[in-house]
Amino acid sequence: MAEIIQKEATWSFEGDALRLTPGRDRNVSVLRRALGELVVPLAALAGVSFERGRRSGRLRLRLRDGSDPLLHATGGRLTEPHDPYLLTVEPDRYGVAEYVADEVRDALAAERVPGAPVTGYLLPGPRLPLSVSAGDGTAGFDGERVRLEWNWKTEDVKAAAGPRTLALADILAVEWQPSAGLENGHLRFRVRGAPAGVRAKYDPHAVELWGFRRDPLMALVAAAVQARLPHPAAAAGPGGSGAAREPEADHDALLRRLRELGELHRAGVLTDEEFATAKQAVLRRM
Repeated sequence: MAEIIQKEATWSFEGDALRLTPGRDRNVSVLRRALGELVVPLAALAGVSFERGRRSGRLRLRLRDGSDPLLHATGGRLTEPHDPYLLTVEPDRYGVAEYVADEVRDALAAERVPGAPVTGYLLPGPRLPLSVSAGDGTAGFDGERVRLEWNWKTEDVKAAAGPRTLALADILAVEWQPSAGLENGHLRFRVRGAPAGVRAKYDPHAVELWGFRRDPLMALVAAAVQARLPHPAAAAGPGGSGAAREPEADHDALLRRLRELGELHRAGVLTDEEFATAKQAVLRRM
């Protein structure tokens, strides 16, 4: 067994899997602590690298596309403190880090693990049931339903509709977007029949995030739901890009979208500027 112990985590390679255990140091991110121990099968790995630095090094795992619902749901937006597949290494452990990387590479070569994307998740996603409070609401998931509840900071037009319960069968996609600069983030669920393009602060199917400490925990909810949705490779079909759409169907969908935008504008959900921008975007597609 090859093992490296650092403050933020311990990585142990057991031949057929890597065990990533978060450390107990107070600086370990809330996401890593909540995610808990990860067991990454060798078949899910595309590679490993170690980069030396003056003050610290970086031991990094690269997973095969489509193997982890957390990476798919977050779209590569997890920053360094929250990325479970990145380990900061102290200079006096550089030799150990290189040894671990070499052992993993040798195992990948010996087992002839391909680096190509996979067609099914190889990691299970976060444990259930799960409930996270951040931003303007609370998101919970029990494996069959998502429950969204609002707090006193929620916009009135969204809070007025009350809590939302979304059946997994009605969820088409889930996305987590962190706050960046002056732009707020969100946890959003794309639901059948719901209008697209609504800002998270007004969207009853989204929790708006403002860059606070607990925001990354919403990525756990996104990953848990993603793990139970059809795998993106299966959704894309044999050709990898999904079934072709009929032009008439596209045109009808755009007309419905225009009507939905008008309703949102009249209801005060969209400002004049937002309505004009969204309307022009739809017209250009038509």
